[in-house]
Amino acid sequence: MPLRITFLGSGTSQGVPVIACNCAVCTSTDTRDNRLRSSLLIETEDVSIVIDSGPDFRYQMLRQKVNKLDAIVFTHGHKDHTAGLDDIRAYNYFQHKEMDVYASLETQEVLLREFQYIFQNSNYPGVPQIKLYDLYNEPFFIKGLKITPIRVLHYQLEVYGFRIGDFTYITDANYIAPKEIEKIYGSKVLVLNALRLEKHISHFTLDEAIQLAQNINCPQTYFTHISHQLGLHTEVGKHLPEHINLAYDGMTIEL
Repeated sequence: MPLRITFLGSGTSQGVPVIACNCAVCTSTDTRDNRLRSSLLIETEDVSIVIDSGPDFRYQMLRQKVNKLDAIVFTHGHKDHTAGLDDIRAYNYFQHKEMDVYASLETQEVLLREFQYIFQNSNYPGVPQIKLYDLYNEPFFIKGLKITPIRVLHYQLEVYGFRIGDFTYITDANYIAPKEIEKIYGSKVLVLNALRLEKHISHFTLDEAIQLAQNINCPQTYFTHISHQLGLHTEVGKHLPEHINLAYDGMTIEL
């Protein structure tokens, strides 16, 4: 089943000041340095899904002109991956149906707390309509598209990456158990988080991500969830090994 993968966002809230920043990345004229919060669009002829709906979700979907959305799949419950959930209401309206949402039980607790009004028994017009599905560490299908969860650790928090066909996507991780790494082998494309150069308590550094990518040895690896602390796209790219590149917003992959 041919896949079209689009990076809706390749960045992170981590390390980004609340007020305007005058660093080289934030003032760069290279559009690849303009990184919104990490999110991914997966499309086939039959299905369109998004992995994570962060604070930039509405703008990301408008920017990519995504007119059809079948489901949202969550990696975990942190705000930079869930905060845009309310904006599925436009898809409810035009598609005349609930939005299918897949999340672990732990992530569901976050959604129920943060978006309490969505899940209350209310007929108030315009409230987002959601059909919630439990996500466990076992394969599931969305309209025939097989998705295999990969359990990783974000310090002490369990986060899910996903393998879809020959494509694997992992964000917000600093440890992957050998048993879970086995699920990645054979992928043609691996996407992995690489936050910055300095050590971090819950994210792979650039060097750690490079080492893991080389150990897994997929034909192509892209790094995402990039802080501005990592540096400019062009400059970082000069020092990456062959077949390893930085992702950027709007980048597409076809498999």
